[in-house]
Amino acid sequence: MEFNVRQLAADAGTFLSRAVQFTEEKLGQAEKTELDAHLETLLIRAESTKHWTEKIMKQTEVVLQPNPNVRMEEFLYEKLDKKVPTRANNHELLGECLIDSGHEFGPGTAYGSALIKCGETEKLLGSAEKEFIHSSAINFLTPFRNFIEGDFKTIYKERKLLQNKRLDLDAAKNRMKKARVADARSSAETELRIAQSEFDRQAEITRLLLEGIGSTHAHHLHCLNDFVDAQAAYYAQCYQYMVNLQKQLGSFPSTFSNNNQPASSSSASVSVPSAPTAASLPAPPPSQASPALNELRSTSGTRKARVLYDYDAASSSELSLLADEVITVSSVPGMDSDWLMGQRGNQKGKVPITYLELLN
Repeated sequence: MEFNVRQLAADAGTFLSRAVQFTEEKLGQAEKTELDAHLETLLIRAESTKHWTEKIMKQTEVVLQPNPNVRMEEFLYEKLDKKVPTRANNHELLGECLIDSGHEFGPGTAYGSALIKCGETEKLLGSAEKEFIHSSAINFLTPFRNFIEGDFKTIYKERKLLQNKRLDLDAAKNRMKKARVADARSSAETELRIAQSEFDRQAEITRLLLEGIGSTHAHHLHCLNDFVDAQAAYYAQCYQYMVNLQKQLGSFPSTFSNNNQPASSSSASVSVPSAPTAASLPAPPPSQASPALNELRSTSGTRKARVLYDYDAASSSELSLLADEVITVSSVPGMDSDWLMGQRGNQKGKVPITYLELLN
């Protein structure tokens, strides 16, 4: 009990000394030990990292889940350490609606069949969106959140401790200046040496932690690359789903009889957009395609090319492609400028240049 009372008294005395020193500094009545320029720069960078990491996290969460009510619900479940209930997203809800309506109108009718195919594709889009959100949460948001709730909290704790050691040091300096009696001066000198040593030690600990921010930036850069890769894969997947759907809808007749009227009566005309052809896709950026293509066409040689997206051949003269495979391409005189001749083993056929990335 006696020890606890003494410790409480010592802690109260230290707190009072720091409070007095802090107040006098604010009033301009006491000198303040400044941190070295390098440490100050590191502190500013750490605060900036925290600020922008929080903003990036918040805005990414808005992109992944635009509904603020759902975000709040997920936050509460996370804080309560409970599993978020599985719910259908907007694409899946639309898909279910389209499929139900298609069955109502009849899967054997052109309209009913089209509704069902659209609904199935919407559900695929919904699943792809869920996978993208899940992947982004694990590979992008979680590392950022771990920094804010882990590393930066440690930095903040040590930074606060450094501030206290700095106040103790300056309070000791003031007592040293005010000491008149030899015994009091000797005691003040000892106290000052201890305070200086503790301050220097804490400054070094804080500096080492702050220099680790560079490693944090490198790790966050890797996470950013993962996020971009996930986005690219998600959008490419969605694009492929829609291209396939357009092809399926394009197979339906453009006109069919109204089921409520005799076939001889006026019929409703249904216009279905056809699947985009390679020629209708935007041309590759000149900075990426022109030099390599010009060289290929001028030399009449061959080059390796990486396939960017899946491509289904529209005729026997074309070559079907799979994303990420590498094929050999060449230029044939007289061939349309949007196409190259592709070869995979013994298979040869025309391939659209917009689906390719020429390799060095």
